[in-house]
Amino acid sequence: MSVEPRVDAIRRLWPRGRPLIGMVHLLALPGSPGWGGSMNAVLTRALDDVRALTEGGMDGVLVENYLDVPFFPGAVQPETVAALTRVVGAVVARSEVPVGVNVLRNDARSALGIAVACDASFIRVNVHTGIMWTDQGQIEGRAADTLRLRRALASDVAIFADVHVKHATPPPGQRLEAAAADTWYRGLADVLVVSGSATGDATATEDVRRARAGAPEAPVLVGSGVNPQSVATILDVADGAIVGTSLTRAGRAGTGIDMDRVRALVRAAGSHRA
Repeated sequence: MSVEPRVDAIRRLWPRGRPLIGMVHLLALPGSPGWGGSMNAVLTRALDDVRALTEGGMDGVLVENYLDVPFFPGAVQPETVAALTRVVGAVVARSEVPVGVNVLRNDARSALGIAVACDASFIRVNVHTGIMWTDQGQIEGRAADTLRLRRALASDVAIFADVHVKHATPPPGQRLEAAAADTWYRGLADVLVVSGSATGDATATEDVRRARAGAPEAPVLVGSGVNPQSVATILDVADGAIVGTSLTRAGRAGTGIDMDRVRALVRAAGSHRA
């Protein structure tokens, strides 16, 4: 299936090379079971994490409501959107690198609205096309709605879409190559994301190659399991990486960013980022 040539979103946002994007896993937000009662605490942790990531040398940050478990399969509640908008606005104001938004589990509409309102640069969508079976049940991609909303908002916010997203199972017989092709050519995603099976799990380099085989023109990021030992190998096959767990104080997502770990990752990446 042929499409008009598209601007490479990775080169547009990071013209100097392959980006390392750090995760900002927010404390639980209002309305979620883990909510601690203080937005100031949420903001303080988020801005501390952003400072550690950017001063440590990361090229971008991605904000998500990671501790809002259990997640809704689709649209989140208004209080979640309000809280995320407040945090993302503060992060964009403090950050000199591109900022992204992911509204878990799969609320692309809210993510796009927040990104546009806060001048964020990209969103991540876990299921953009097709279906996946998850702990939230069956989740269906809504690429048609997301792309039309972006057009209606006259926005250039980039859509980073997962292919066979983690914490999920694809339909029987669906090959990763086919899913990548659908996400890129039919879903019109700007960037593909390939991950391991769960948060922090290593991403197989063969899966990156399979995604490229399905959509040779697409930028491909690795979305999980990147650490100082693997980052050079990952950047040799991918166009960049989204990194979270290995940068945290306890080596567990949601525990806050350790700047020393960030610097170790950036050092290990070295010239492979070019």
